[in-house]
Amino acid sequence: MQVKVHHIKGMHFEGESQSKIRTQIDASVTAGGTGIGSSPMEMVLMAIAGCSGMDVVSILEKMRVNYQRFEISVRGDRANEHPRVFTDIEVCYQFWGEGLEEEQILKKIKRAIDLSMEKYCSVANMIDKVVNLTYRLEINSK
Repeated sequence: MQVKVHHIKGMHFEGESQSKIRTQIDASVTAGGTGIGSSPMEMVLMAIAGCSGMDVVSILEKMRVNYQRFEISVRGDRANEHPRVFTDIEVCYQFWGEGLEEEQILKKIKRAIDLSMEKYCSVANMIDKVVNLTYRLEINSK
């Protein structure tokens, strides 16, 4: 795997994947950027959510679990001193839909998340080696 990142102006960079997808990377205005892209540390959190989310969707499809809506929120706490690495990251899986509270369905959702976070998600498994990475599930009936 290989990516390229080139400097646009100031703190603004553009990343390009092997598949030619382009992503804007920038610092916030308060950190000297223009804020037109995600910060590198935000992208780390998004990578965890995207990687694990793809796993969970794939596993739940195989388990024939239906839901109306699925979102992942990721919160990261950073060290106060440089390098300002993440010290703690919490991933919250949120599902909406009818019947999701049923014990059998709930077990399947929990199993899909566990499989992703403990086995399949490369990003989470890499990050978990250096950060306190936790996760939880929220079910919303409507």
